[in-house]
Amino acid sequence: MDTMVKRRVHVAAAAMVSGDGLRVLIARRPSTVDQGGLWEFPGGKLAPYETGFEALKRELHEELGVEIQRAQPLIRVHHEYPDKHVLMDVWQVRDYAGEPFGREGQAVRWVGLTDLFNYPFPAANMPILRAVMLPTEYLITAEEASDDTFLTKLERALREDGVRLVQLRAKTLEPEAYVSRAEQALALCRRYDARLLLNGDPALLDTVDADGIHLTSEHLMKLERRPLAENKWLAASTHDHAQLEQAGRIGCDFVTLSPLRTTPTHPDVAPMGWHDFQQLVERAAMPVFALGGMTRHDADHARSVGAQGIASIRDFWK
Repeated sequence: MDTMVKRRVHVAAAAMVSGDGLRVLIARRPSTVDQGGLWEFPGGKLAPYETGFEALKRELHEELGVEIQRAQPLIRVHHEYPDKHVLMDVWQVRDYAGEPFGREGQAVRWVGLTDLFNYPFPAANMPILRAVMLPTEYLITAEEASDDTFLTKLERALREDGVRLVQLRAKTLEPEAYVSRAEQALALCRRYDARLLLNGDPALLDTVDADGIHLTSEHLMKLERRPLAENKWLAASTHDHAQLEQAGRIGCDFVTLSPLRTTPTHPDVAPMGWHDFQQLVERAAMPVFALGGMTRHDADHARSVGAQGIASIRDFWK
């Protein structure tokens, strides 16, 4: 039986963010093309011998009449359609000259980040929506015996460092004490418009209405389906290709991938290093945060090799 060879399509796309960081520009596909009428992030196919960034600059000038001054890698998405394999190089664009408009007659619209899921997008765009809505820093809280000390340090990270994504990790607390701390942490995160994920069983959300759950890799590998509703964030810890594939299979919204470097908490675990990290991230079906000895100085490098950003305990928890 003959096997159809899928054509490969390489696309550059832009997540253009408004000056206040609260809106992103999307465009509607013409009704006469494949998946017409759906919304997408502006961009187009690479011409022969073009780099992703060169194609991005050309396409945004042709489609929107703007000149890109600077762009940063956001995410690379591989997606299999029945007739083709699509690779999307997606860039975050904040610095550009000109006011974008539908230069080819297409509808364009600035949309609030929280409203993106109200618009129909092609399936290949789903990981991009998550990446656009996520910050580039993920704070994992340290073990603290005192609630007062914990809340003081959390508020400092929220107020002074601008952290907006927090995982409450407290393995040494008894269940009742964890719930109590989670409720206090949630109130504090709400005050600073930050998201809080609980590290534990998804059933915790029946007691504490946090923004989502972060699964351990052990819990992740036991699941057969997504354990949360779509309106909650689902994250997981991953360490290898099999765990990344499982995270994609059950519909995780993002993951951490570790360890990049040797850490004091896991001195006997061999670090993967940037090369192996990049190879794993290349095929991940969701945004990936680099974890393991990461500091803010690593953020730009992490994003340049495909990460959403960095996750850390020590660098954020002072």
